[in-house]
Amino acid sequence: GDLPILILGESGTGKELAARRAHRMSPRARASFLAVNCAALSETLILSDLFGHAKGAFTGADRDRAGVFQAASGGTVFLDEIGDLPLNAQALLLRVIQEGEVRRLGESEPKRVDVRVLAATHRDLAVMVQAKTFRQDLYYRLKVGLVELPPLRERGGDLLLLAEAFLARMGRSPSPRLSKEARTRLLAYPWPGNVRELENVLRVAA
Repeated sequence: GDLPILILGESGTGKELAARRAHRMSPRARASFLAVNCAALSETLILSDLFGHAKGAFTGADRDRAGVFQAASGGTVFLDEIGDLPLNAQALLLRVIQEGEVRRLGESEPKRVDVRVLAATHRDLAVMVQAKTFRQDLYYRLKVGLVELPPLRERGGDLLLLAEAFLARMGRSPSPRLSKEARTRLLAYPWPGNVRELENVLRVAA
């Protein structure tokens, strides 16, 4: 459906893949899926990137620009590392979710948008709410649907299934196989980088 979803998990557990899967299974599957890493941009840039700006809104704004929410209208916006979103951007995001409206920087009139919001983080947002670094109202608006992705070290035999799938996907003929010793060593390692680390290790090994 159109429910917002909050995806929780350590780095490398596949949060964006889960978000893309949720988008593909929704009625919005044929429309845009736009992903934004909230930790990768400065506060000024992320406001412009998400909500857009009017010409002259700040130094260097030489023309009007639609933000991600306008560009993805009809589709899905995935906000990765939502815990890094500044408080002023959190207030604007809350309006997008509650009212379906976005106000570009430098403009007073809001514009209508039709987007589904998916968000992900490795942070403990409940603790951030208590510390007043994350808005409580936004937290509960995002946490309508909740997906928790376990770290690779807690997934047991899934690790070997993933490893075999990665090796088969490498296009080698014949596909590399895991020896008994390799399987034992893979299962014994704690994988702090999770699925992403496993895939990289197997690429090097192959």
